[in-house]
Amino acid sequence: AVDEQKQLQTMAAKKISGIQDDLVIIDTHAFISTKEGFYPGLPYHVLEVLKPANFVAVSARPEEIYNRRMKDNTRNRDIISIDQIKKELAVQDSMLSSCVVLTGSPLKSIMNTEGKVEEAALEVINAIGL
Repeated sequence: AVDEQKQLQTMAAKKISGIQDDLVIIDTHAFISTKEGFYPGLPYHVLEVLKPANFVAVSARPEEIYNRRMKDNTRNRDIISIDQIKKELAVQDSMLSSCVVLTGSPLKSIMNTEGKVEEAALEVINAIGL
């Protein structure tokens, strides 16, 4: 339920914000699907606690996402169409746009093209200034 998700996010954000390292990378999703609809992975109350300096979105073309999901035997996934994946990518873009507007932090979008994971990883490293 969304209320439980909010509590978990708040607990995680407080714990993460207490980390004293120079660089903290948070790997999360822009949203989760709930019975109530799409729920943000980084709602405002979490952004207020975390105060992120950068956002890096790693994604792929809808067809690649579809093919990867169909080949992935390690998880039980809902079967969704390429059109549904396109909708999810649009929701992701909207969620991330809201995050960068609310925080004033830059957003770097990176394509994780099939067979080019090293290039995508290098782009992530460059985006966060390492």
